Amino acid sequence: MAQAQEFQLKIKDSPGQESSHGESCEGQANVGPKKRRGGVRRWLPLLVDMLMLLVGEAMAPLLSRVYYNSGGKSLWMATLAQSAGAPLLAIPLILTPRAAAGEPRPALWKMVAICVGLGVLIGCDNFMYSYAMLCLPVSTFSLVAATQLAFNAVTSRLINAQRFTALILNSVVVLTFSAALLGVDSDSSSSDDGGGSVVPRGKHAAGVVLTLSASAVYALIMSLFEVTFEKVIRATTPRWVLKMQIFTSAVATAVSAAALLASGEWRTIHGEAAAFKNGEASYVATVVGIAVGWQAAELGAVRLVARVSSLFANVTGTLALPLVPVLAVAVFGDKMTGTKAVAMLMAVWGFLSYVYHHYLDARRATARPCCSVCTERMANV
Repeated sequence: MAQAQEFQLKIKDSPGQESSHGESCEGQANVGPKKRRGGVRRWLPLLVDMLMLLVGEAMAPLLSRVYYNSGGKSLWMATLAQSAGAPLLAIPLILTPRAAAGEPRPALWKMVAICVGLGVLIGCDNFMYSYAMLCLPVSTFSLVAATQLAFNAVTSRLINAQRFTALILNSVVVLTFSAALLGVDSDSSSSDDGGGSVVPRGKHAAGVVLTLSASAVYALIMSLFEVTFEKVIRATTPRWVLKMQIFTSAVATAVSAAALLASGEWRTIHGEAAAFKNGEASYVATVVGIAVGWQAAELGAVRLVARVSSLFANVTGTLALPLVPVLAVAVFGDKMTGTKAVAMLMAVWGFLSYVYHHYLDARRATARPCCSVCTERMANV
């Protein structure tokens, strides 16, 4: 079944409200308000997840830029911070009740292999994002990162059997061209990064390549999360969502910590914190803020993957695109060039195209006849 159709079923269906073919349409009309109330209750958790994703994706890149601009130089520390907030999720995991039907118990060796594999991928992806943030102004970074939606459309098709429509294809193409504009923007290459230093052209090109690579890997990770919930765990309970986020982030943290030790950068951390703008307390607050922001974004994304699909999670993430560049201009003095403005508008257009696709699917699902009587009536209209 197509992902969009599954989405409609997840949102609309609720226990005790399904009607048999023998019920009259008048009877179904009587329970309409109950269904609408049930639909609202089911939408609220989705809206919370979307808000977590949007706030995290707006907050984390900005704080990463603050880290670099204020004297932070350790790439592996910036990478470690992206996954080190996982222990915070232990609190909601403890408070989350077990499912009434019992928790599924997939094979232990499969889960270990999946979590280790995903954790290593996440650790590598975090490093590419950290290096890209060092090379690019935050507004350019955020807009180029929009290509993860295009990459995810491909991985969703290959791994999750996501069907393509003209509107989805339009969204993918527009977002890809949006990133391509920024990749060749000479103004961005020489723009101020907000810290008073000009980003060299070579660094800018490397930052674009790293951001594109990280976006492709992130899209793959989201699709692998989705297929894990569907094919291995066979459940999307809140506890399993939290477990997957904690386990994979723990592996990514171990990878980043090992690299930090192996590279010798750990020896410079104390001096870096002492020389940090506004002192060590500001250094700690910035690193903790990065950790919290990325965990909020990742948890929101994984919950949306479990509830709907990886493509829906990535589309939601593009909502942060108009916000981050504007905040970067206000906070860091990034240049909002004409090319960036056009790229932003193209990114928003790509997002709206995908939203319209879901709107049409919702209308078709609502108009679907519930019984043979309705089919006959619709045929006569």
